[in-house]
Amino acid sequence: MALYSAAAAVLEGLERGDGGIKTLVYNSRFPHVRQLYALVSETLRYSSVLEKLLAGAALLRAEKKLPLPLAKVLVYDLLFGKGLKCGGRWKALARRHRARLEAELARLKVQQKVSRNEDLLAPVQAMSPGACQVPRYVRVNTLKTCVDNAIDFFKRQGYSYLGKAASVEELRDLSGKKFLLDLHLPELLVFPPETDFHDNFLYTSGHIILQDKASCLPAFLLSPAAGSYVIDACAAPGNKTSHLAAILKNKGQIFAFDVDTKRLATMNTMLMRAGVTSFQLAQQDFLTVDPGDPKYSKVTYILLDPSCSGSGMVNRVPREEAAPSAERLQALAGFQRKVLSHALSFPALQRLVYSTCSLYREENEDVVQAVLQERGSAFRLVNAFPSWPCRGLSAFSGAESCLRASPADTLTHGFFVAVLERHGEGTAAPSSLPAAAEENPQHGEGTEPRAAPKTRKRKKQRVKE
Repeated sequence: MALYSAAAAVLEGLERGDGGIKTLVYNSRFPHVRQLYALVSETLRYSSVLEKLLAGAALLRAEKKLPLPLAKVLVYDLLFGKGLKCGGRWKALARRHRARLEAELARLKVQQKVSRNEDLLAPVQAMSPGACQVPRYVRVNTLKTCVDNAIDFFKRQGYSYLGKAASVEELRDLSGKKFLLDLHLPELLVFPPETDFHDNFLYTSGHIILQDKASCLPAFLLSPAAGSYVIDACAAPGNKTSHLAAILKNKGQIFAFDVDTKRLATMNTMLMRAGVTSFQLAQQDFLTVDPGDPKYSKVTYILLDPSCSGSGMVNRVPREEAAPSAERLQALAGFQRKVLSHALSFPALQRLVYSTCSLYREENEDVVQAVLQERGSAFRLVNAFPSWPCRGLSAFSGAESCLRASPADTLTHGFFVAVLERHGEGTAAPSSLPAAAEENPQHGEGTEPRAAPKTRKRKKQRVKE
């Protein structure tokens, strides 16, 4: 059963936008990663077929306690895989419906006039456009090493460093064992799309974080000063939290919230591996956090990356994506407006970054506009990262201050970022760009080779209930 539960958990993580398949598989702690990766990949490949079979056989109506991701995994292995070699009570449940599922599969083949299971799949060209375009981005964890050391380490592993990229096209042309320093973010290295570092020492020791470029933008643009108090409102799986800690140089305090116990436990492990010390995890819905609590009286920065449709996420395994319904988008946008408004109510707040991995205006510009109108003149949009090529949609005056990202234009996952700052007497003038972006020096050229990064032991942080 552990295999099917782990596979279902990975599918749920993909749906939430927690990361790519490989990252979620390797973070699952399942001992047989190749077996798990294969099962998840094939279940995704057959996802649309499985949904049709489940609907036709009315399996979820008959078994109301069976979650959809687990149902997909079980039915895939039952009909297309190895025939449910394990699974306990769920295995028995799936086998009770075997005859009905097999009959539905036969009906589907007749309907589509095919004889092989593979022929039920949609053409590859129709699935996940741009999935192969996104490079492998590697954020150097400056809590444990520096960019020069990481570059030198990769050189000694046989990679060829080409210097700092001058354009997005240079990133698109990467191949083989070549890599570049990103043209926008100073601690981001860029490798060809299929480069795998999950078994690399730098990854397993926490010296590098495998994080999409667009996902690095929120912490980078929040740019809290060392010693600041920061809230990461919807924190798991923790990549952005570790990025914040690196920017803070482990000085100050990060309050990180998430409602899911398992995600927080995984996040705690990840943060410890990354050398993060200045954080407190709490299993709590951010909407229930009291802005008037003295504990948060010094919080001047908030990173808010709430649940969204995940429509911008690019999977490295092609699959069809169903567009969210109008009702689902409306519900998500309502929650996002509520949580953004709540975040802006913290009394000492000076800067907030709102981000989603969604492509939809309803979850992005419309949310920002509604909350800014609700808040009057207390907060204003900052013209974030003027050199970034893709701006917000023209939904309202000033929306161009927001950032967007996409596989086609920026070679990243689809993403949206807005930077809001308190506006009024006694507040500092907002900056349009973190200082680190302006400096953005060349790395790894003309420097002496350095020793491989050394690991450092950290005490574990307790997850608060």
